Amino acid sequence: TMGQAVNTLGLHLRLNTGTPGWCLTLGDFVLPAQEAAGDILIGGLFPLHIVVSEPELPFTKRPRPGQCSGFDFRAFRWLQTMVFAIEEINRDPDLLPGIQLGYRILDSCDHVHTGLRGALSLVNGSSGWADADRPCLTGAPVSYFATCECLKDKRQFPSFLRTVPSDLFQVRGLVQLVAHFGWRWVGAIGTEDDYSRYGIQAFREQLAERGGCLAFYATLPKAENPERLAHVADALEASSARVILAFSTEGQLYGLLSEVARRNLTGRQWIASEAWVTASLLSGPQFRDTLAGTLGFAFRKASMPALGDFLLRVRPSPAPNSVFVNAFWEELFGCRLDFTGGADEAPGSNQPSCSGAEDVRGRNSVYSDVSQLRVSYNVYKAVYAIAHALHRLLCCDGPGDGAGSRSCGALLPLQPRQVDVCLLLRVMYILHCSSECMKCPQYHWSDPDRVACLPMLEEFLSFQDILGVVLALLSVLGVTVTLVVTGIFYRFRDTPIVRANNSELSFLLLASLALCFLCALLFIGRPSPWSCWARQATFGVAFVLCISCILAKTMVVLVAFWSTIPGSNAVRLFGPTQQRALIFSCTAVQVVLCVSWLTWDPPSPIKNTSYQAGRIILECQDGAILYLVLGYIGLLSCICFDLAFLGRKLPDTFNEAKLITFSMLIFFAVWISFIPAHLSSPGKYTVAVEIFAILASSFSLLLCIFLPKCFIILLKPEKNIKKGMVSK
Repeated sequence: TMGQAVNTLGLHLRLNTGTPGWCLTLGDFVLPAQEAAGDILIGGLFPLHIVVSEPELPFTKRPRPGQCSGFDFRAFRWLQTMVFAIEEINRDPDLLPGIQLGYRILDSCDHVHTGLRGALSLVNGSSGWADADRPCLTGAPVSYFATCECLKDKRQFPSFLRTVPSDLFQVRGLVQLVAHFGWRWVGAIGTEDDYSRYGIQAFREQLAERGGCLAFYATLPKAENPERLAHVADALEASSARVILAFSTEGQLYGLLSEVARRNLTGRQWIASEAWVTASLLSGPQFRDTLAGTLGFAFRKASMPALGDFLLRVRPSPAPNSVFVNAFWEELFGCRLDFTGGADEAPGSNQPSCSGAEDVRGRNSVYSDVSQLRVSYNVYKAVYAIAHALHRLLCCDGPGDGAGSRSCGALLPLQPRQVDVCLLLRVMYILHCSSECMKCPQYHWSDPDRVACLPMLEEFLSFQDILGVVLALLSVLGVTVTLVVTGIFYRFRDTPIVRANNSELSFLLLASLALCFLCALLFIGRPSPWSCWARQATFGVAFVLCISCILAKTMVVLVAFWSTIPGSNAVRLFGPTQQRALIFSCTAVQVVLCVSWLTWDPPSPIKNTSYQAGRIILECQDGAILYLVLGYIGLLSCICFDLAFLGRKLPDTFNEAKLITFSMLIFFAVWISFIPAHLSSPGKYTVAVEIFAILASSFSLLLCIFLPKCFIILLKPEKNIKKGMVSK
């Protein structure tokens, strides 16, 4: 990707140390540069000019380089910020001690071709630097201005770094801004580079998600082309869109805005990208009516008090490396320097001459304005990022040494086939990627060294787990308590309290509760086809049998009370035969559901690897009919609760309804809490939650219904006589 990325390609480092090296460049590759010698050279590219005149290409001889014009004071401030940061680092005794940083800065002219020429010059070296007595080492580029989202692709740009955020965040903000004001018909203007292409594409997609769309998309030429600029201005004038997004740099946008201002195309809301929203070049009086009310997002500004004084100390010089300072001086004061040094103006121009002793403070320019340091601070951070990286790379502070306690220069003897000893002070682990990778078999994964396949750990609720042992003991305890209650009721089966509560239904209810406690044991252990079938089917049938018995007992209580009403024959309509028929029919429905489930969509054991990497969760995959089984249990429970609630205020002689009401409330509370806990529990804890719900609901029914009766039978025998029952 070129575009804005090469315009502000960032910073390159060249490490000069070791034996002499010689090379010969083909052709004339000399570019004007501002440079200073040093042990390590940091290269920089800045768009010091904003307009490039492309030469004709006859294809018969070497083309002349493009002519750059339109000096940009803001970009020159960026350049001086880089020089300021390097000089500040050289004065710091704690950062790169013994190392002198130098620089070589070129002008990209805000154009791809010129920027590429400068980038290649920094990487390969020019004729003036090729015969230096030290070899070159090229480092990673650090950009202070390239925001294209495409540059984050490490496969294409593995060494690219930057001190600015990606356009992805800017586009999100621009779309939210447009949506906030309800603008849905937006025009877009960009340039022929990836910066505009990716930015406007992302803007178009996100705007469409909010119900908006682009009215047009016009592309600006890279070089001066009045015909194409007029064509873009025609599209802008003909469009009905009054909101215009411009994704461009100020130099590339300057020509179009000049044409728009000439045509007096006002009344449009401009949305600016970060590249030109704070550009002073476009804040002049000629664009005041055109760009009035422009909105956009800028980089965060910073304060650098010492930079202001440094900028005011700049002075021109006849030295070749002062060519940019000379051009700045002539542009700022509108004069021609008495000496030659690569200034933009020719000596024969009509401009007045100047000596270089003029005072910069007398000129109010964007160059000396340090109140809005945004991109300048990004340049400052980029230089310091390289300096700190070099500091760590060159081991300037070894183990046991204080900061800056020794010089780095003595540790940099770089010879052919020689390893720097100081690099061995730190052990670095490097993972080499193989070009041939073998996929591990199913239910296996690679070892930590990525050289072998290991079987995944299997996880399920077993009888060896502490949790499994605790749940199994609770299940056995429930069965034991049920058998004890059954023995008490059988021993006192002829007493009034047992006979008054229908002893046949009580024994059947106790048997079903014992099954409920026992079915919990089927959920513990390694899942297999038979255990998956047995656990849910046994659970469904046992609980329906239990709820059916409670439903029959509730109806017996209500019928016994209604039979005391004169003329009522309720006892004959709901005698023992009808009670057995009710229990059988309710249970038969559940049996049919379970048989259908096991026939058409039986549960089966599966190996689930989605919960945790490297682990296999062994669990039963239940079919959709399970929800019918659970729904049927819930339906019977609701009917039982409604009938018990109706009989809760019956006389104390028949207080069975109160106990059933309370037990069903606890039953509902347990299973309602079970649903979210079951869905959120990972792995084997899902089964543990279901077992806990089964045991808790079974204990609630057993204790709430039978504990009060056992209390009277064992501790209050005086109430367990016919006279005591009648006296109540």
